[in-house]
Order: sequence, then C-alpha cells, then structure tokens
Amino acid sequence: MPTPLTLTPGRRDDGSALLTVVGEIDMSNTGAFAEALGATRGPLVVDLTGVEYLDSAGLGVLFLHADRVELVAGPLLTPVLTVSGLAGITTVHDA
Repeated sequence: MPTPLTLTPGRRDDGSALLTVVGEIDMSNTGAFAEALGATRGPLVVDLTGVEYLDSAGLGVLFLHADRVELVAGPLLTPVLTVSGLAGITTVHDA
C-alpha cells in the first residue's frame, strides 16, 4: 500500500507553476510524484515544506528534474537536500 502523499498543482502569485507536496515520499509513491512533476512543462517550484520524510527513491525523482525545478524546503529536509548534492545543482529556498 502506498504511503499517503498529497500532490497539489497550482500557480504562485507571479504566475509560475507550483507543486505543493504533503506527506512522505518513498518508493511506494514515487511514481505518482514523478507523474506530478512531469505533468508541468518548463520551470516548476516544488514546495516540500509539508514533507515529513524523503527517501532515496524520492531524491532520485528530484534529481531527474533538477534542471527545471526550484525547491522550497523546511529545516527537516534542507540537510538531506544538501548532503545528497541536490542543493548544489538546483535552487533550494528555506521555508
């Protein structure tokens, strides 16, 4: 059974594409996560402030889209994004 994950597409005030993610991202739901990221073409802001857990499968999905995403992360995920090297190849904003 997949881990609960809510993926909400939207737009920021400046009109840029936004994907708000809430829950846990793990190997049981990375397919849905990848599909949500792929549903938007061009630049995308991914708000991860509501993510409580992110495993290597979820990181792998983010790495595939690193050339076009900006991430917003809270204090729980920021170290994971830094240690993994993702913060070095895409923009990560503190929540």
